Amino acid sequence: MKALKITRYGDINTSLAFGEASVPIPGTGEVLIRIHAASINPIDLMVMRGDMKAVKKLDLPVGIGRDLSGVVVSVGGGVTAYQPGDEVFARVGEDHVGTLSHFLSVDASHLARKPKNLTHEEAASIPLVSLTSYQALIQVAGLKKGERVLIHAGSGGIGSVAVQLAKAYGAYVITTTSSANVEWVRELGADQVIDYKKENYLDLLSDIDVVYDTLGGQYTLDAFKVLKRGGRVVSISGVLDPQTAREFGIGWLLRKLLRLKARSVMKAAKEKTALYRMVIMEANGSQLEELGSLCRDNIISPVIDKIYPFEQSLEALSYLETGRAKGKVIVSMGESANA
Repeated sequence: MKALKITRYGDINTSLAFGEASVPIPGTGEVLIRIHAASINPIDLMVMRGDMKAVKKLDLPVGIGRDLSGVVVSVGGGVTAYQPGDEVFARVGEDHVGTLSHFLSVDASHLARKPKNLTHEEAASIPLVSLTSYQALIQVAGLKKGERVLIHAGSGGIGSVAVQLAKAYGAYVITTTSSANVEWVRELGADQVIDYKKENYLDLLSDIDVVYDTLGGQYTLDAFKVLKRGGRVVSISGVLDPQTAREFGIGWLLRKLLRLKARSVMKAAKEKTALYRMVIMEANGSQLEELGSLCRDNIISPVIDKIYPFEQSLEALSYLETGRAKGKVIVSMGESANA
């Protein structure tokens, strides 16, 4: 089979290469999937560049890609929930990364049944973004019906699903986007859309219950300027908070350095008696099954910008890197795809 692998840290053109690989044999608790479609995400680019080396250094070469939709080929020992022929989708665990390939063995506990009303390309767009937003907004922030939530970058891969998810849980959703996407994001369900090219959300908002920080940097600190006292800031791009660092087993020396980096954010949280957490998404098949039911009921709809054939995976990653994608970028393993 063919697989795209990271051969060295660096940029897209120098770090990635297609190669032949053996079809894996599923071990105990694993399922072998024939991949029909995969989606790519910013974390794939971050790992390729070496941005995550401080947390986990790769033993190169390694696969790339974390989202998939496909069909079960065979199952390993102890697996009873799935059988050959089942259509499934997943955000695979970090020990099974490599969805830009024709076959992959996956931990069975990370799988969920593909919603029948979705194509494989649509299903592949859902796992990482929906799990990330579910774990941030529902699991960590405890978003409640009627609360006001600010979601940055509502037209992006994460934001477009987060807007729909927050609405599904009854929140009043405020989001930011560019002029070209204002009406489109409103159609996704946002109650208030702020055109960042014309307006400054800091001038318009106050007493927000939950801020979902998808951008990091100054946006993380600015979240506390619009947050109500006792509110919650959950971030997927900001600084790592001490609790999350401990939970993920980061060594004490690195935790000490991270604590210094997070000092200004933690101070801002303390001044507002607010919660701040950096959310590192974990693969979770049972949560994905719940999110899949929202897709089956058309409460959450896939948002896809472009679909590329497997052979054009580098072009797909280059497009993702531009930051202009309106929704998700998909790689199809079929013979043809629209790029």
